[in-house]
This record gives sequence, C-alpha cells and structure tokens, in this order.
Amino acid sequence: MPGRTSSGYVIAGLVLAGACALAWALAAGDLPIGLGEVFDALFRGAEGMAADVVRELRLPRAVAVFVCGGLLALAGALMQVLLRNPLADPYVLGVSGGAAVGALAAMLAGASSWAVDGAAFGGALAAMLVVFGLAHGDGSWTQTRLLLTGVIVAAGCGAAVTLMLSLATDTRLQSMLFWLMGDASGASRPWPALAVLGAGLVVVLPFARDLNVLARGEATATALGVRVQRLRYLLYVLASLLTAAAVTLVGSVGFVGLIVPHVVRFAIGNDQRLLLPAALLAGGTLLTFADTAARTVMAPVQLPVGVLTALIGVPVFLFLLSRNPR
Repeated sequence: MPGRTSSGYVIAGLVLAGACALAWALAAGDLPIGLGEVFDALFRGAEGMAADVVRELRLPRAVAVFVCGGLLALAGALMQVLLRNPLADPYVLGVSGGAAVGALAAMLAGASSWAVDGAAFGGALAAMLVVFGLAHGDGSWTQTRLLLTGVIVAAGCGAAVTLMLSLATDTRLQSMLFWLMGDASGASRPWPALAVLGAGLVVVLPFARDLNVLARGEATATALGVRVQRLRYLLYVLASLLTAAAVTLVGSVGFVGLIVPHVVRFAIGNDQRLLLPAALLAGGTLLTFADTAARTVMAPVQLPVGVLTALIGVPVFLFLLSRNPR
C-alpha cells in the first residue's frame, strides 16, 4: 500500500502533468504559438491573431477535453465501487447509448449544435431513468441486476444507432460517425460541464470513507453503519450524470473511465479520498494529451480523439491483465 507521502508526490506530479498538457494544447497547432505568447494571451490581455487563437479556439477545446477526461475517470472510479467490479466503466449502464441515440436523432433531423447537445444530455438522462426503473423493479437491487439491465438497454440503443446511421445521408454520416468516435473539434462550451465536474467531486468526497468501507462488501459496510442503499443511489445517479455531461461535451470516448482508475489505483492505492481526485487529474491529463496529438500528428487531418484513447487503452489494459491474471 503506497504511503501518504508517496501519494502526495503522485498527485503533485499529476497536477504538473495536467498543466503541461494544457500548455501543449494551447501552443500546438497549425499556427505554432510560443509559451510566452500563450501566457500573455491568458493573463496579460494581449491582442493579435495569436492571442485570439489561444483564447477563442484552443482554450475552450483544451478545457473541454480536460473536463471530459476528468468526468469519465471520476465516473469510472465511482462505477467500479458501485458494481464492485474493476472492469466496470462509465458506459456499462447504457448512459452513453442513450446519449448517442439522442444526439444522432438530432443530427438526422438537421438540428443545431445546441440542440444536438441538449438531445444527447436528454437521451443520457432517459437511459439512466430506464435502467434505474427496470433494475429497481420491486425494490430489490443487486449489482448483477443493475449491470444486466444496463447491458440490455445499451444493446437496444446500439440497434437504434445502427438504424439511424443506415438512414443518414452521406453529408451527415461523417459528422455522426465522428461524434460516435469522440470528436472535440466542436467543443466550444466547456464551462457547464466544468461546473458539473466540480460539483460532482464536492458531493462525493465527503462520502469517501463510506466508499472505502463499501468496497469491502455490503455486509461489512452495513455492520459499520454505512447506509448502503442511499450510498448506492448516490453513486448511480452521480456516475450517470458525470457520464452524460462527458458524452454531451465530446461524444463517446472509450477506455478513459476504465483504464485511468486502474492505473491510479496501482500508484496510490484504493483510498477513495486520494483516488477520486487523482483519477480526475489523470483522466483530464490523458485526454488532453491524446486530443492534442490527434489534431497535430497527422495535421491538417484531425483524428477522432476516441481512436487514440482506444489505441492507448487496449495495450495498457492487456498489460494490466497480464500483471494480475485474477
């Protein structure tokens, strides 16, 4: 078990890495901008084309991808505690599928970007309510029942997505596919999602000790005075809202919510008081680096950021499995 001092070093390193990722995101692009010019644009009110590019184009996108990564990593960590399954990720309960159905339906109808965002968030909330209602049933709610209900709802949403893709015209098909693979190019309004991320962390941190106990099993948590049912409801609603905000912001980005909590857990242990903020920082940093690479490595072609996270996530996940076969 890593000590508190070493965990503090890890978190400090993540803060530094996050700052470096944001600095690279603001400086890199078709128009290279020096770090000094970035600093002047952000803190000294500099004018000119470089300053406008930093403030109007790169800053909203950099904040959006950092927030999306933090949302997914935090939701993944909560989902793994809720289901007591280290393979759980934010999309396992069908929330992403509901968002995809809403967003693609709006795109198919030719709606504006605001309407697409609203439809994605509405679809995610609808999927959350369906899964909750079906899994809750007569009042008994187990991790297995919740997981199976989410899988079925996700499968139904996948069928609806396939149908809409087959009906889409060629002009709309590319934008729909990019959204499904994770596309940060249109993420110009990150501030509501940032507020959701901050509120989610503030809400869940006071329950971190209870989460530590819940991870040991429901019987142990109940014996130690934890209100397990209430805590499970909180985790489900909060993880679903975090996932809905992330998917609405950037689209469907895989592996961040699955891999990041794993890696952070290896580094600092399973104490949720440290794991949750560390996972948030690590998820934001990873997705920011991935998005900057996606738009610069093959410039002027911009790759969907979800493609890069999958290329990173698959070998990392296989490596983690090989280290811990159980």
